[in-house]
Amino acid sequence: MRVTSTGLQAERMRMNVITDNIANARATRTPEGGPYRRKLIHFEPLVREAFMRGEQAPKGVGVAKITRDFSSDFVRISEPGHADADSEGMVLYPNVNSVVEMADLVTSMRAYEANLTAQQGFVQMAQRAMELLR
Repeated sequence: MRVTSTGLQAERMRMNVITDNIANARATRTPEGGPYRRKLIHFEPLVREAFMRGEQAPKGVGVAKITRDFSSDFVRISEPGHADADSEGMVLYPNVNSVVEMADLVTSMRAYEANLTAQQGFVQMAQRAMELLR
């Protein structure tokens, strides 16, 4: 039950990061300056906490960190009338590909559903065991 709940929390955080990317896919100006840069989420097994309690196996998954994607470049589009256009009329748009983000979102939703199904199965088994003990 604990393992699936960590999976649910991690996937919910992943969905939040993805929706943030989609929402800012056209943001050419951020408080940090420049266009929005895509966020990436990194998971890690919760091994350290398990070993500290003397257990041998990982006890779920957690969010290790959220970083910015510096591996892909911003998209340059010619829009001379845009407020953020440079001297050549080019505007830098975020490095967010909506198709990739939607595919990642579907994958995250499926993983969330799988964790939820596993958790519901555990609850049903526990309820059945309680009925058998009566």
